[in-house]
Amino acid sequence: MTSSSRIAVRELPLFPLAEVVLFPSRPLPLHIFEFRYRIMMNTILAADRRFGVLMIDPVKGTIAKVGCCAEIIHYQRMPDDRMEMLTLGQQRFRVLEYVREKPYRVGLVQWIEDQPPSKDLRPLATEVEQLLRDVIRLSVKLTEKNVELPEDLPDLPTELSYWVASNLYGVAPEQQALLELQDTYARLQREAEILTSTRNHLAARSVLKDTFNNMS
Repeated sequence: MTSSSRIAVRELPLFPLAEVVLFPSRPLPLHIFEFRYRIMMNTILAADRRFGVLMIDPVKGTIAKVGCCAEIIHYQRMPDDRMEMLTLGQQRFRVLEYVREKPYRVGLVQWIEDQPPSKDLRPLATEVEQLLRDVIRLSVKLTEKNVELPEDLPDLPTELSYWVASNLYGVAPEQQALLELQDTYARLQREAEILTSTRNHLAARSVLKDTFNNMS
């Protein structure tokens, strides 16, 4: 992709989702049943198969201004015209304005990307990966479930930061804040803070569990 295409402005069909934040290179399965979105997907399938995903804040009722473009990788049409889809996150964008709202939203968007790093990202990325492994190890100990990190865990810092952010389940506002950051180092740093807090919490629970087991 050329630098000019990264900053290009284009119209993009928009698909708001409650508490769902899509990140680049991450998959998003969808079940399309609303009539207006069936219209939207049929239009997209006849074009470049791309649309924008934006998070709806269910508390505030607001729609985020920064989202991620999704590309339809695979779809299956049901007999009643509902669709099962697998999409994949592409580049991020910022909504400049809404072009129309019916039958579905279309926005004028501008692509955004992280700023070139001013420092070596690898040490921080290594720290985040180790924190991930610690969290997984402690989770397995507490739940006795076989949970493992995927073998294809991204090794590039930016892609790793997207992977970690996409797996922070249940904290959509935090995910949205991470999506909007245009600094890989800042994103990894925030993820390190979150994972450190999670690790410490799990470690404390693990100590309690060991203590009770030794008493029984």
